[in-house]
Amino acid sequence: MAQCTAPREGHRTASAAANCPACRYKSRYGGYGGGYGGGYSPSPSPSPSPSPSYRPSSGRGSNTVKAKWSKPTSTVYYTPAEARALEPIRETVEKRATLPDIREIFLCHAWADRLDDATKLYELLKAQNVSVWFSEKDIPLGSSFLREIDRGLAKSRMGIVLVTPALLTRLPTGGVADRELSALLATDQLVPIIHNTTYDALRMVSPLLASRNGLSTEDDSLEIVANKLAELVKTT
Repeated sequence: MAQCTAPREGHRTASAAANCPACRYKSRYGGYGGGYGGGYSPSPSPSPSPSPSYRPSSGRGSNTVKAKWSKPTSTVYYTPAEARALEPIRETVEKRATLPDIREIFLCHAWADRLDDATKLYELLKAQNVSVWFSEKDIPLGSSFLREIDRGLAKSRMGIVLVTPALLTRLPTGGVADRELSALLATDQLVPIIHNTTYDALRMVSPLLASRNGLSTEDDSLEIVANKLAELVKTT
């Protein structure tokens, strides 16, 4: 009589039971259920867990999300840190949206940027149907410069400051941009836009402004920054 090999070799696989001279027929007709190796029942391979559906943000390589105020059809994505930082701004925007004759964004910038980067950002926002208070367009000849700025600040949902090398050079010397910035820093309306410079460089000039989370063209193009701002201020 053929001897079972289970005491020596075990029957932990189907092939081991099939090769046993005593159990090969049991293995073929109904499977081996003997006591040494236990019954073999091949387990199905576990299905791989689905990968989270993340969208890479340009320049960061980190995961991004839609903001709470994003519409279902929106194609604008934020880092989680950006979405959290902009939530208080969004709350202010919604509160001020009911004020009469109000602009959506007040654009603060260095005088040297008025015909270059500031105008480019202004035009990108206008292309998104955002109403922007911009000194080059909104201060009539012969009017009080500071008084018009004061009105612009009072009648805007939020303010952005375009932080460039020119602004960093100008802030320590004072001037109009410094006054605009001082007024904005006293509110929950301010979003810094870091362009062609860094937060570290800003921190050396204005630690208070650098403490405000904003958007940076180090991470996104100016066009994408404009898209994020447009979505942030639209309430309808």
